[in-house]
Amino acid sequence: MTPAPPQQQVTQLLCEWRGGDPSALEKLIPLVQPELQRLAHHYMSRERPGHTLQTTALIDDAYLQLADNTHPQWQNRAHFFAAAAQLMRRIMVDHARQRQALKRGGGAIRVELNEAAAVTQTRADELLALDEALEKLATFDHRKAQVVEMRYFAGLTMDEIAEVLKVHVNTVTRDWTAARAWLLAALSGEDMDAI
Repeated sequence: MTPAPPQQQVTQLLCEWRGGDPSALEKLIPLVQPELQRLAHHYMSRERPGHTLQTTALIDDAYLQLADNTHPQWQNRAHFFAAAAQLMRRIMVDHARQRQALKRGGGAIRVELNEAAAVTQTRADELLALDEALEKLATFDHRKAQVVEMRYFAGLTMDEIAEVLKVHVNTVTRDWTAARAWLLAALSGEDMDAI
């Protein structure tokens, strides 16, 4: 009997973990670690060099939250990585919010801004603006917001997104196109109530 491909192994271990087998998590980690690193690197590649949240810390924070899930409901590999991407986005946004709070005097000593600090604040502002726009999009079209999250943040393929959302890949492609246009308009200051 030949061993199952890694994708099928991940899905099988996720099912075992969901079924209450704690040893499945130990077997799962080496299989998902490279993909979690790719996701974290994908997120961090958009950040400036020297960002205060490093790739390893992002992976560690996401891993701890994923492993702490006492009743995981992962349907399959793609669903797990979509959830991991969502967690990483939340961690990045929370980190940006904390940095903004410190910038506004949250107990920090006042120092002169230099160019690196200005770039940092600009990137944090962009991330928060994107998060706010995604949250607004999700209020009236949750699926389109999910598509953006999985495609942009997680780097999932259209087929993987379709699998997670249980829709046809053409639906995902249309959602992606419409959501990108809506987000571009929203981030440029246009008043967009619906797609």
